[in-house]
Amino acid sequence: MNERFNQVRDSAPGSPLEPTLRPRIVRGTNMTEAMRRSAGVFGWAAAVASKCRWGVLSLEANLLVVLAAVALPWSTSAVSILFGFWLLTLVRLLPTFDYRAFLHSLASPICRWPLALVTLGFVGMLWVDVSWQDRLQGFSPLAKLLALPLLFYHFSLWPRSAWVFGGFLISCAILMGLSWIVWFVPDLALASGRSPGVPVKNYIDQSQEFALCMVALTPFILDFWKQGRYVAALACAALVLGFFANMAFVVSARAALIYVPVLVAVFAFSHLDRRAATLLFAGVVVVVATVWFASPYLQARIGAFALEYHDYQQNIAASTGRRIEYWQKSLGFFVDAPLIGHGTGSTRHLFELAAVGQSGLAGEITRNPHNQTLAVAVQWGIVGVAVLYAMWIAHLQLFRGQGLANWIGLLVVVQNLVSSLFNAHLFDFVEGWMYVLGVGVAGGMKLGAQRRRGESQGAPLGNVSAVAGVPGRSRL
Repeated sequence: MNERFNQVRDSAPGSPLEPTLRPRIVRGTNMTEAMRRSAGVFGWAAAVASKCRWGVLSLEANLLVVLAAVALPWSTSAVSILFGFWLLTLVRLLPTFDYRAFLHSLASPICRWPLALVTLGFVGMLWVDVSWQDRLQGFSPLAKLLALPLLFYHFSLWPRSAWVFGGFLISCAILMGLSWIVWFVPDLALASGRSPGVPVKNYIDQSQEFALCMVALTPFILDFWKQGRYVAALACAALVLGFFANMAFVVSARAALIYVPVLVAVFAFSHLDRRAATLLFAGVVVVVATVWFASPYLQARIGAFALEYHDYQQNIAASTGRRIEYWQKSLGFFVDAPLIGHGTGSTRHLFELAAVGQSGLAGEITRNPHNQTLAVAVQWGIVGVAVLYAMWIAHLQLFRGQGLANWIGLLVVVQNLVSSLFNAHLFDFVEGWMYVLGVGVAGGMKLGAQRRRGESQGAPLGNVSAVAGVPGRSRL
């Protein structure tokens, strides 16, 4: 220590050792400065690398959802796998989450009611008297609703959310083209035993997809035409005509005869004035009358109602008769336990008990009463029905206004609500994921636009997050 003191003393001005020790001190100072600069460069490089890493992960998560939308019309397995990878990617992105804002968003009605329905289904497994396999099978259709809060959060932060809708539209357009091909050449069908014109899956799923794309594209024809983009307008018109003709002449679900007019009415009230809406409805009447006389397929589909109702009266199983039988029995099950229902997964067991000693249509057993309200009422009573409709209403209120997000989200909710009169479409795989993807992505777009609008107006970031229900900062 004394030696170090002497060196410092001797290096002082006027000391005889000053010329010898000063270069050492200068070199040490330069080395320290160089080390500081190197550390700054390395820190900057590390920050850039970290930002690139999060950016790549974010792009990966986004593309996985786009691919899931593309795969939805074709493969249920691919959709499940892609969403599994998406969840794993979100886990890797957890360090970028704004947890406070995300947890706050869970309290908003658009997230609260889906989570309440899932919670009710989970708790409902406790009071039902069936096997655990049946309980889990009853709960699994609800699990997809857990993706809604994550999709709201995720797509409120990605500016290219429309890619998801574009991917779904392109995929459905390809499916529509293939449907025409296998209708003319049935040997080219990807699987045997399907209805004519149905390359994959079934005609109910195909109709749901084609009807949504058909009506969703219609406003773009008008917009592109007004902008002078005639090629784009004609391309959209060709796709709309292709979807419509496929449903009218090739194959369609009879439920489409109900929800397509409702979707057209939504389009008229959302995008047209009174005069244009009147002309549209007049044109629709003319087109429907023309198609009725030109399409033997459509005549046969509608005429089958009377035949199937006659079969129902004779206790012969047919589509219309099955629904009537399932609805009557389900109403009876609901009356037996009106408050909280019979529990998750109880539907099949109840139909088994009702089928004892019965034959024909009365002896059929099902897990699906082919009505979303009844499917919920049987298992969770009036409490479940209230939660279900609260969710639908909250999502309808979310999509008030103009713009792509509001238009797509509104159509998805209305179609699911109306088609669920004849099927439990929220619990079905394709229709359920159409709802989750459509509402989740469109809702994220809407909330992200609200947040950015609030920021541009100078609102405090915390307040914007509270209003929009989405985080203010994230690298997602």
